[in-house]
Amino acid sequence: MEASTRVQSRRIVVPTEAPAPTARRAWVDRWLATCSDLQALKNGHRMSDAVIDEIDGRMIRIGDQWLADFASCNYLGLDLDRDVIDAVPAYLDAWGTHPSWSRLLGSPVLYEEIETELTALLGSEDSLVLPTITHIHMSVIPLLAGSGTIFLDQRAHKTIYDGCQVAASHGATVRRFRFEDPDHLDQLLADEANPSRLVCMDGVNSMTGNAPDLRAFAAVARRHGALLYVDDAHGFGVIGERSPAERCHYGARGNGVVRHTDESYDNLVLVGGFSKAYSSLLAFIACPTEVKELIKVAAPPYLYSGPSPVASLATVLEGLKVNARRGEQLRERLCRLTTRVLDAVDALGVHTPNRSGFPIVELPIADHSRIGAVGDLLFDRGVYVTLAAYPLVPKDEVGFRVQLTSANTDAEVDTLIAALVELHARGELKLAHPEER
Repeated sequence: MEASTRVQSRRIVVPTEAPAPTARRAWVDRWLATCSDLQALKNGHRMSDAVIDEIDGRMIRIGDQWLADFASCNYLGLDLDRDVIDAVPAYLDAWGTHPSWSRLLGSPVLYEEIETELTALLGSEDSLVLPTITHIHMSVIPLLAGSGTIFLDQRAHKTIYDGCQVAASHGATVRRFRFEDPDHLDQLLADEANPSRLVCMDGVNSMTGNAPDLRAFAAVARRHGALLYVDDAHGFGVIGERSPAERCHYGARGNGVVRHTDESYDNLVLVGGFSKAYSSLLAFIACPTEVKELIKVAAPPYLYSGPSPVASLATVLEGLKVNARRGEQLRERLCRLTTRVLDAVDALGVHTPNRSGFPIVELPIADHSRIGAVGDLLFDRGVYVTLAAYPLVPKDEVGFRVQLTSANTDAEVDTLIAALVELHARGELKLAHPEER
């Protein structure tokens, strides 16, 4: 009885009215209000925070519903490739599941093999692999920037922004230049007194699907003595060097935006990942050997972080072999499927910022508040995409992103196109400007 009374007395002292919000709570409330559209999708939409119960090729099952998957970044379809999958057990037998050393302490020879193959593919002076692109941005951008000035593309990926914020906390100054505007970068660099300058930008953009005019940006950076830092997460493996023998306009070998634009690595470092086209947990920086050696003694991911699993190292090595044998066929198929979607979008008179024909097709909707309803229709029609809600994108760009892979089928593309036709008929998609037609 006394124990029960004590419990009751503790309950009585709990306030019946919420206390006045603290300064911290007010800040949280403002942030939640800003993200309310995204929060609503996260909390209640079937196409957000979903649990995938089963896959069958590029078909996925969520609960009882099967959908064609156009949200995957596995552009070459190597996540489903039997040559890659069947090779993994031998690596596990030889190395176990996970090397627990930091790279400073010791690395399986698999790392050296990857870096040798990768450097030859990219045509760079050297390369270094680390677990993720985020690891690289957070550690290498501050290292390269020092107390200098970073010139940041205002539409660069969020992880680049975060790396620049870490650099700012270490003493760097961050200035933003307009998206796809090398002249604005030129002006900012001309006005900058600090001689230490780093320019950070994307290669193939993760929303528009377009590559930058890299030659123009590289010329501006070199003219002003700035180091150009390019994140080509979505281009590596998909686009590559141009060749008279290329099978599609993506180019050959999938060696990234630098080779695709016939640029050099002079005063340029390239960051990319294997988590997209190669379907593996690993990333790289292509750089001069002296920069590689600097990273080895100054970048926390090399010094302290746990390495990628052996299966990831295996899938990279086997993926590089598949790329050498069959990569051109995979890219040709990927290009053909993407062209089918873009041709359908063009025939409908619907707007997309994609000018490149690369396999990222963003489709803004007519009314940003309808993003949940648009997602519901796509889900009900058996189509799975990436929803882009405010504030992830500006309100006039709210919509969804379609990503094609070589593992998608024509039947799946038919299903997607039928859903786009229905959305257009309902007035849900933003129409193209007359000059786009």
